[in-house]
Amino acid sequence: MRAPTRVLLADDHALVRRGVRLILDAEPDLTVVAEAGDGAEAVALSRTTEIDLAVLDIAMPRMTGLQAARELSRRRPGLRILLLTMHDNEQYFFEALKAGACGYVLKSVADRDLVEACRAAMRDESFICPGVERALVRTYLDRLRRGDGLPERAITDREEEILKLVAEGHTSKEIGELLFISAKTVERHRANLLHKLGMRDRLDLTRYAIRAGLIEP
Repeated sequence: MRAPTRVLLADDHALVRRGVRLILDAEPDLTVVAEAGDGAEAVALSRTTEIDLAVLDIAMPRMTGLQAARELSRRRPGLRILLLTMHDNEQYFFEALKAGACGYVLKSVADRDLVEACRAAMRDESFICPGVERALVRTYLDRLRRGDGLPERAITDREEEILKLVAEGHTSKEIGELLFISAKTVERHRANLLHKLGMRDRLDLTRYAIRAGLIEP
């Protein structure tokens, strides 16, 4: 028999992690070998733990699942990645694909779909929940009829990091220390964000971060 797929599970809610772990550990071909409370911890654990698959919540503090997926894809090109979310959102889906994920599972149906998504990922196949798939196809066809392209990201990866930390209430000095850049550089990125997004202040940026799924309301 093949060894079980070694799973890294990341979610900032301990109860959710426990529930997801119960689902996965009940299967003979899957085993959770590491748990993280946010994306940064997940990336750190990937350096010290042998894993085959990462299951990441999209909305987490410090580093989101999307940010962690991008970092893990860079560091571990062979690692399979699945994203969990509460939201049926086309922008999240396209961002998940760009970040290197091979699957997108709604938490509301994780008990039904997550195991199959894990197995599909290990077969190098993509997995999208049926409800999300229908919504994406409908949205895509609407875009084609209007002559529109696929949605583009409005901001860079670094700007997204800074936006998230600003929305979480960190000062420029604190953000600089977390990202190993100067407070002046943080202020420049922040000014660029306000200009790009057509916003005025931290409150506007926080609202945008909530809508983008970078932080939870």
